Amino acid sequence: MYTTIGYSKVAKHDWADRLRESGDARLYLEGLGPLEIAGKARLGRLLLAHGAGAGQDALFMQRLRQALAGHGVQTLAFEFAYMQRMREERRRRPPPRAERLVEEFQAWREAVSVAGLADPWLGGKSLGGRVASLLAVEAGAPGLILCSYPFHPPGKPARTRLAHWPRLACPTLVLQGSRDPFGTREEVASYTLPACAEVHFLADGEHDWRPRKASGRTQQSLIDEAAEQVARMMATHRSAPARRSGVEGTERR
Repeated sequence: MYTTIGYSKVAKHDWADRLRESGDARLYLEGLGPLEIAGKARLGRLLLAHGAGAGQDALFMQRLRQALAGHGVQTLAFEFAYMQRMREERRRRPPPRAERLVEEFQAWREAVSVAGLADPWLGGKSLGGRVASLLAVEAGAPGLILCSYPFHPPGKPARTRLAHWPRLACPTLVLQGSRDPFGTREEVASYTLPACAEVHFLADGEHDWRPRKASGRTQQSLIDEAAEQVARMMATHRSAPARRSGVEGTERR
């Protein structure tokens, strides 16, 4: 169905060449699924996953990609297989457990790891960010960008999702609305996070970074603020181009 809405189907042997092309693109990588590329990688590349209930066409994700592109961060936005099935079947389905999505995220990472291009940072919104962090612990990463990290289920602050965090070793930026029900400013401030992790709170934002009208802020202004922080982080920890001859698997550590 993706080819009917503007995605170009790309055979596996052509992945590398298409990824090296500059400019925006909507590709359907044979055997994996849709990949939307936005912006030029002046500061780096970010492999970006979506949240549990909405795919890359969600307005939040679209605005985030546009803002990042404006700051020199190229996003490579993919959809997990369960989201692709939701679109095909036109019905909602619960996502798999985060741990079960790590291998799939790794397959996308291998697909976009191309000689001559910087190794991509890993990131995502909510569930997608959690999966990215699990992969970074398992296989390493140049860096992590975690938008609205689900520190705990809403209303259950004691059930934290931080067991793997002590093993994080890469630069990690968390962008969190201060009113996020998955982890408010007060709750997150009480956690002991690894030294590599930095949290930037977006004033009055909730899980989609929508502030209350009385705050004087808008969702777009918070998205723009977040994009500036991502650009700063990636500029500070800028990585070198990947040393690979074609599309290969990322070395596990």
